[in-house]
Amino acid sequence: MANSIGTRIAELRKRRGITQDELAEQMGVTSQAVSKWENDISCPDIQVLPMLADYFDVTVDALLRGEREAETRYVPQAERKDVNKMMFRIIVDSAEGDYVRVNFPIALVKVAFDLGVSLPNFNGRDALKDIDIESLLLMVDQGVMGELISVKSANGDVVSVFVE
Repeated sequence: MANSIGTRIAELRKRRGITQDELAEQMGVTSQAVSKWENDISCPDIQVLPMLADYFDVTVDALLRGEREAETRYVPQAERKDVNKMMFRIIVDSAEGDYVRVNFPIALVKVAFDLGVSLPNFNGRDALKDIDIESLLLMVDQGVMGELISVKSANGDVVSVFVE
């Protein structure tokens, strides 16, 4: 099955750069169990699913059904949450196996801009160098939510910026 849970587990494991034995040790199961999952002979036990999702930093839904198309949407003024209670989520999965998750409270980002403080530079990631956080803040103020940026570089780096 091209888009099965076993295929997704194998892809996530390989992206993390670990062996079946290492994943088995992390989940408290045998390497044979992991092999059976990846070959769609069996599925992880329901109690293991949340552990797998947490380990790979995905939702159980994404693990079971696969990633859905990222949703970017406009939220009308009357339905918007307080922007100062929202977060920028930056997700980086590099081709070299780096796995970075950064959450910035939008209120903190706004204060930083007001004070003239520059945000951290994402050194070495060409996919991130031209991201204009101030423009993203303006989009959020206008009601744009969800995935704001998704970049896959030629060398395999994947970068996504979400507002939630």
